[in-house]
Amino acid sequence: MSAKSRLNVVLLWHMHQPLYRDMRSSKYLLPWTYLHVIKDYVDMVAHLEAIPEARAVVNFTPTLLEQIDDYAQQIVHYFQTGAELHDPLLDALIQPVLPNSRQARIALLRQCLRANEERLINRYPHYKHLAEMARWLLQHPESIVYATDQYLIDLLVWFHLAWLGETVRRTDPRVQALLTKAAGFDLHDRNQLLRVVGELIRQVIERYRRLAVLGQIELAVTPYAHPIMPLLLDLKSTHEALPEAELPPLEKYPDGEERVNWHIQKGIAVFKHYFGMQPAGCWPSEGSLSQATLRLLQQHGFKWTASGETVLHNSIRKDNQAETAACLHRAYQCAQIPIACFFRDDKLSDQIGFTYSTWHADDAVANLLHHLENIASACDYNENSVVSIIMDGENAWEFYPENGYYFLQALYKGLANHSALRLSTYSDYLAQHSQRRSLQQLVAGSWVYGTFSTWIGSKDKNRGWVMLADAKKAYDQQLASKTFSEEMVERLKTQLAICEGSDWFWWFGDYNPSESVSDFDYLYRMQLSSLYILLGIEPPSYLSQAFSQGGGHPSMGGVMRRGQE
Repeated sequence: MSAKSRLNVVLLWHMHQPLYRDMRSSKYLLPWTYLHVIKDYVDMVAHLEAIPEARAVVNFTPTLLEQIDDYAQQIVHYFQTGAELHDPLLDALIQPVLPNSRQARIALLRQCLRANEERLINRYPHYKHLAEMARWLLQHPESIVYATDQYLIDLLVWFHLAWLGETVRRTDPRVQALLTKAAGFDLHDRNQLLRVVGELIRQVIERYRRLAVLGQIELAVTPYAHPIMPLLLDLKSTHEALPEAELPPLEKYPDGEERVNWHIQKGIAVFKHYFGMQPAGCWPSEGSLSQATLRLLQQHGFKWTASGETVLHNSIRKDNQAETAACLHRAYQCAQIPIACFFRDDKLSDQIGFTYSTWHADDAVANLLHHLENIASACDYNENSVVSIIMDGENAWEFYPENGYYFLQALYKGLANHSALRLSTYSDYLAQHSQRRSLQQLVAGSWVYGTFSTWIGSKDKNRGWVMLADAKKAYDQQLASKTFSEEMVERLKTQLAICEGSDWFWWFGDYNPSESVSDFDYLYRMQLSSLYILLGIEPPSYLSQAFSQGGGHPSMGGVMRRGQE
């Protein structure tokens, strides 16, 4: 079989963290950025480095890149000058004197339990024992006075050891020495661990850039703060896929097109700053597309974008085309807008995200390859066929044994060496294949269910949009009536952008876990309050009150969704 007749397969890993930092104080309120760097982002690049014949598209959000850089600089400054780290958990790891208040110690216990119990905690007998003690202490908080500093130190060290990438544990002798020691960690051990963490964070962006220069991966970008662009452009685009959705009492989001343009321009600028190249592709936040969004992406020079499979199905039905007439795995051109659109294979992507974590790695990869072989046959081995497997680059792996080490290793080898499959990137595919299937119109939606229901249409989500629109109106009024320095205007634009991000709305709703809803409800109100304060306005009193409570138990803790209901 010739290389041209092989089925093209593209893996797109989306690397994303919202801004967990209070822009006014520079303090981080949640540690997920650095924890996912040292566990997932370093493992993902290490697997690619180990298998040069592998190919992938790796998409970064600009707010993630900026936070990685900030953490790297913090740790460098700590070792150079002793400067305080701005992340309370990371700072606690290396503090010679731990906090002695009951509240602070309870907070440390809670944080050190925020790890997958089966894969990260129970894997290590010492960590498991410390975690059992922590749970007992949280049930009997009056007994926290009997928890020694050494207990808290060992718990902090084990939490960070468990969050390290599998490739790091297997190759770094400093980490292996700490794992062997197992207990009684001292300040030298903690500083040694922080040096490892600092090196991983400081090197990770350059490792991806190097692979892109070599042509092994393609790097792509998302608009700056991960906004749902179709909704900023037109809230009523919700009704294209979900006509009965109840919208917030707003005619529109003020100056939505201007804000979307700002997010795109800023996102490209940040990407070029860190990678030194122009991105050809854009994974729009949550795969959210509309025809208006496509036009803007095209105007900003993007050659390709992507969304979810249900968006494609909705659009085909709108065109009255027969879905069974031919293979759907193609590049598309929508509404005569000359940007290539690719669509996620929901079944295969969700198999990786939700199913294969409980399988033996070899069986899982064999099953995936079998599905791809069937697709190749159904598409008659047409050289223009392309299957898109698109998913988060960080959230699935803590549910896999050894952080997905064996699965990812087998996945890349199996795809790269298969005679009927060609592992590719979108830009490489477009360089060889000019044909695109035409869609007369694109039905607006996201990769989640093909709708925007994850971000709008329920009481709490709609309330969030009203709060955001209120803040935007205050922003507009202040910029029109007051004179701000150029530096302050840029700071205000960035703070507004953070408030416009999609992540807050993702978590609003009682179907999500209460702890996560509480975290993101608080973060959202804090970011909005910061915007008002920077504008010189007293924040509305409603920002002092939580407005969304969780209580659900979604699959994988709610950090991932399936593409179809």
